[in-house]
Amino acid sequence: MTKSRRPSRTARALLPGAVAAVLLTGCAQGSGSGAAPGPAAAGVPSSPATGSPAPGPAAAVPSSSGSGGGPAPGTLLVADFGSDTVTFVDPARGATGTVEVGTAPYGLALGADGRAWVATAEGVAVVDTAARKRLALIPYRTDTGPVTTGEYRGGGMGIALAPDGRRAYVGVNVPGGNGALEVVDTAALRVTDAVPVGRRPFDVDVSGDGAEVYATNHDSFDVTVVAAGTLEARRVEVAPYGTEGGLGSWLKPHYAAVRPSDGRLLLPFEGERLAVVDPRTGRTGIEPMTANTHQHGVAVTADGTLLAVGTGPIDPDADRGPSLTVRTPDGRERVYPLEGPHEDVAVSRDGRTAYVTGGFTRDGYWDGLTVVDLTSGDTRRLAAGSRPLGIAVL
Repeated sequence: MTKSRRPSRTARALLPGAVAAVLLTGCAQGSGSGAAPGPAAAGVPSSPATGSPAPGPAAAVPSSSGSGGGPAPGTLLVADFGSDTVTFVDPARGATGTVEVGTAPYGLALGADGRAWVATAEGVAVVDTAARKRLALIPYRTDTGPVTTGEYRGGGMGIALAPDGRRAYVGVNVPGGNGALEVVDTAALRVTDAVPVGRRPFDVDVSGDGAEVYATNHDSFDVTVVAAGTLEARRVEVAPYGTEGGLGSWLKPHYAAVRPSDGRLLLPFEGERLAVVDPRTGRTGIEPMTANTHQHGVAVTADGTLLAVGTGPIDPDADRGPSLTVRTPDGRERVYPLEGPHEDVAVSRDGRTAYVTGGFTRDGYWDGLTVVDLTSGDTRRLAAGSRPLGIAVL
């Protein structure tokens, strides 16, 4: 995200046929200090969801767990962008331990063997989640300059594993230029290839069959589609509002999810438009959304239910506050208000609870998660981690 204002509301009007919006309380994004909007406390309730009835709990997301002696099923792992650690989180009690991984960790991915792959500013850290220790720190092949922290730091951002676990793919940001998709051999623990992609690859995803890898490039309005076998790459522009404003635009892609039913990519924009991208043809369809808030992280469940994190308004006079949208495959949405900006989301194994990280890539972040009961709409804030961004359920 960048600092310029977005176009007028007329230019952002929803397409015909939009479902009715769920009313949310307007709330400006934080600015200046990155301090939390209030002390995050375990078990402190917040506002329930408002508006239309819930579409029903999302289907469970298959998730991996460590081997014997590891964390209890349902334990969360978050990447502490404000520190150099990952934090283990009990959803009922809060943080239960940390592991040092490297400067400013961003995204993370879990393997079936219980190892976590964490994209840091220094390299890809490999964490044994059962033993709670770092096994390796794999340096990048791409030159990203000095190791720094903050929103525009160089190094790894999005990261994903191939379905067979043999490769990890990490989007590497190069400050001031185009990034790279680096390929990690997970057995040899080394980078084997690097493919040029767009600017600031916020997110990386892999197709269900492992044949393609998708880097979502925030600052170049595109997704790079990479053939896993040949590493041939092609650019697909994703700009439902156009590209006017360039680097100064708010209206750029952030995160994507691969829809299980057909392999299309789902990218929410502004709580108004869902870009549905066919990576084979490069064609993008647009569907209306209802939250009317700037959106970042996403997750998709096995049945195709999409969860999208709303970070808050760009224009407090026209936009609504932070939220979590849960969208069923038929397009019905329920919008859960959140207190303050958030970044990413994961879903419990039974599909009844969402965990939304409070780290946020800009000002207004806080050190914790919001736990959302997807049936009742109740929310509570849970202190955990240091500006947590990426999240996964063990």
